[in-house]
Amino acid sequence: MPPKHIAVLLMAYGSPNRLDEVEAYFTDIRGGRTPSPEAVEELTERYRQVGVPTPLLAVSSELSQRLERALNADPPDDAIYTVHLGMKHWTPRIAAAVEEAIEAGADRLIGIVLAPHYSRISTGGYRRQVEATLAAAHPRSSPNGSPGPVSLDFVESWHELDGYLQAVADNVRSIRAQFRRPDHVVTVFTAHSLPARILAEGDPYRDQLLRTSELVARRANLEKWRFSFQSQSHTGEPWLGPDLVDTIESLAGEGDSGVLVAPVGFIADHLEILYDIDIEARAKADALDIELKRTPMLNADPRLVQALRALVAERVASVSTVSS
Repeated sequence: MPPKHIAVLLMAYGSPNRLDEVEAYFTDIRGGRTPSPEAVEELTERYRQVGVPTPLLAVSSELSQRLERALNADPPDDAIYTVHLGMKHWTPRIAAAVEEAIEAGADRLIGIVLAPHYSRISTGGYRRQVEATLAAAHPRSSPNGSPGPVSLDFVESWHELDGYLQAVADNVRSIRAQFRRPDHVVTVFTAHSLPARILAEGDPYRDQLLRTSELVARRANLEKWRFSFQSQSHTGEPWLGPDLVDTIESLAGEGDSGVLVAPVGFIADHLEILYDIDIEARAKADALDIELKRTPMLNADPRLVQALRALVAERVASVSTVSS
């Protein structure tokens, strides 16, 4: 009997490769609704300032390759592992990655979004794309297991994954020590804001973010820390706050001289890091004479590779236990 083939599907948001792709990319994010010329120009200018392509695709591809090597070097089960990468709003598409896994002969698909925290708006959108592709490939199969040629194990969140928490905590300690006055630094954990209505819907997103921040703060021995949202979109409805820029202003008013931004809701360098923190938030801090630094993103860090390998091993073991 041939060995099992377990495919791991890593998914990220996506980012345009050229400035002339920004409008199509923005339209995709908006579900096919064309944005105004002013909105396109504003987003294009941001990409112009940080440079395109952003590192998102390159580092996500490198992470995928490293994870595949790590899984096959020390396989969690008697199986062959392949890792596939798909983007929610740009190429390579999630659908193409799922089809690639099917064509490679995968028996099982483990889906992992490269964002640790669950929200129906964000994570749910990734899952719907995966399930739609599986349904189109195998109309009579169930997206959550047998019967069907490919079973799907979709990881809803990994906000308490040990290796991820430890890597972020280590980075916080390392960067905090670089401040002129480390004892006067406030660490601000951040993540992408979402519409505030998700709270009324019982969405766990904010609670998971606060839990991650608490666990990282504990590991990094932080006495002073806060949580703020960032990267709010202008949709005409209330979004989750407080916003990072407002928090920086508040800390300045309280006499704090240093802010360490730790974007725990993100894994890779992309627009929300390179512009919203490195340009926009830094400009606010400079205007207020506050020293601002941020933790490096994990990108394809070997620590993240091992954390995701442990996550896959955990999922494989849980199914093996149930089956035995």
